[in-house]
Amino acid sequence: MLAGVFVVAGILSWAGARLWNSLGTLPSVPVAAPVVLALIAVVLAATALSLRARLRAQRERRPEAKGVDPLMAARAVVFGQASALVAALVAGMYGGVGVFLLESLDVPARRDQAVYAGFAVLAGIAVIAAALFLERVCRLPEDDENNGAGAAPAA
Repeated sequence: MLAGVFVVAGILSWAGARLWNSLGTLPSVPVAAPVVLALIAVVLAATALSLRARLRAQRERRPEAKGVDPLMAARAVVFGQASALVAALVAGMYGGVGVFLLESLDVPARRDQAVYAGFAVLAGIAVIAAALFLERVCRLPEDDENNGAGAAPAA
C-alpha cells in the first residue's frame, strides 16, 4: 500500500508540477523538507531501539527491567503507521516534482530544487524504514509464529 501511495502521489505531483509551471512559476521545494523528514526518522528509530531494549530486558526477566506499557506500545505502532503513510505521500510528491525538475537541470535554481527534492525522497524512505522497524519491534511473539498474519501491537 505504501508503494502505491508513493507512486500515485508521484504521478499526480509530476502532472501538477507540469501544469503549475505552464501557468507561471513552480513553487520551490523547501530546504527544511528533508531535514524534518530525517528528524522524524530519527525519532521513530530511537523509539524502536528503546522499546526493543526494554522488551528484551523484560523477556530476559532482568531485575532492573522497566516494563513496556501495552498502551504505549500500541500508540507507538499507530505513530509508526501514520508516519509511514504520510512519508510515502510526501516522498511521492517530492519525487514527482524532482522528476519534473530533471528536465531543467541547466538552471541553477532548478538544480538546487531537484537536489532538495531528492533528499526529501531519501528522508521519506528513511521514515518508512524506521516506521516499519518500529512496527516489527512492537509485534507480539505469537505473531512471529503465525508468519506475521494478523499482526498486533505488543499489548
